[in-house]
Amino acid sequence: MATRQNSTNGKPKSPRIQVVLPEFICEQLTILANNESRTVSNMAKVLIQEGIKEYFEKESNSLFSEHNLNTNQFRDKLEKQSVKRLKRAPQRIRYYKKSD
Repeated sequence: MATRQNSTNGKPKSPRIQVVLPEFICEQLTILANNESRTVSNMAKVLIQEGIKEYFEKESNSLFSEHNLNTNQFRDKLEKQSVKRLKRAPQRIRYYKKSD
């Protein structure tokens, strides 16, 4: 859980987290931060924000395509069914609850 501290004027600060990184990733993060004239922690924040944004975009696209696939399959099944004529006027439909 992220910890939240208060500043000297009493306003709450942004939540803080601690992350343990392998040495190699920490060096890469430092290089990226220097290239963009950022602090290492700010660079980590930017990369995390981009990763989260990309993750949710990917998830929403996969859910959307999965929904379309199910809809297309349902439509195809309906279109393949033969047309049946009703013998008489429709009657009232009664639904029964399953008793366990």
